[in-house]
Amino acid sequence: MVRTPVCDLLDIEHPIALGGMGSASSPAMTAAVSRAGGLGAMGCHYLTPDQIRERTAATRKETNKPFGLNFLLFDVREDSFAAALDLRPAVMQFAWARPDQDLKPYFDRSHEAGCKITYMASTVKEAVRAAEAGADVIVAQGSEGGGHVGWMGAMPLIPMVVDAVGPVPVLAAGGFADGRGLVAALALGAQGILLGTRFLASVESPLHPNFKQAILDSDGHDTQLSEIPDIAAGQVWPGAMTRSRRNRFIERWAGREWFLRQNRAEAHAKLRAAREAGDIDEDPLSMGQDAGLINDIPPAGEIVSRIAREADEILSARLPKFLKT
Repeated sequence: MVRTPVCDLLDIEHPIALGGMGSASSPAMTAAVSRAGGLGAMGCHYLTPDQIRERTAATRKETNKPFGLNFLLFDVREDSFAAALDLRPAVMQFAWARPDQDLKPYFDRSHEAGCKITYMASTVKEAVRAAEAGADVIVAQGSEGGGHVGWMGAMPLIPMVVDAVGPVPVLAAGGFADGRGLVAALALGAQGILLGTRFLASVESPLHPNFKQAILDSDGHDTQLSEIPDIAAGQVWPGAMTRSRRNRFIERWAGREWFLRQNRAEAHAKLRAAREAGDIDEDPLSMGQDAGLINDIPPAGEIVSRIAREADEILSARLPKFLKT
């Protein structure tokens, strides 16, 4: 069984983590990943304190295994952050701080509450900043992933971050979906992987069935980076673009972002209606290029165990054949 030092640090069986995907996360999916021996995560950005308490309680009702509560630092609410700390989760997870934002107060308060800290970074500079502020684990996120990402691919970014922040352990993110990806991440110096899109196509995922099917139908070439979903939602993320499925909504506004800003309220209302209806042409689906590797919708726990089995087989049976004795 693949086991790395980060497993001991986070008290998990497999070096496989669920991304904290905001509205695309759910207590059922979080608990399923943790029960299977990975690290579950609950996206808490934009949740009220009561919502955080309710969803954490629902997760703990389904598992006593460790999981994380995830926050976007550029837009964190103090009352929600404080409520999360009061719940004493095993891990507090952070990402996307403003360049001028001090990470240390958030990290110090989390450590004082007995939590481990992960921080997602899409640049070496940001990874070093988080490591120096006291992060226990750095997540190096390549641009292949879905949702908000930076500009560098996982292949060069991961070993650069590993070299820059060592001995702080690194999890690799962005384009990982199976055991082959886990082995590749280990070869690059990471101690595990964090996945988003792969878990969106799971039984416990709260996505509308039409969006899950869109992931299965993807060949991996039908995504693009843009600001359009954020403009429509009235959000500004520091240094990030959004990778989402290329659809009619994206194509309608491409090159006309200025006009979208003028008509944002109307566009956002249509987006919300499309999401509820499962309209894959009118609501951008955040998904990574690894959608081309996804061909089924299994339980989230099966995804964890499958990835672990695949990695074991590669490391124990396939790769040794290439070693000269």
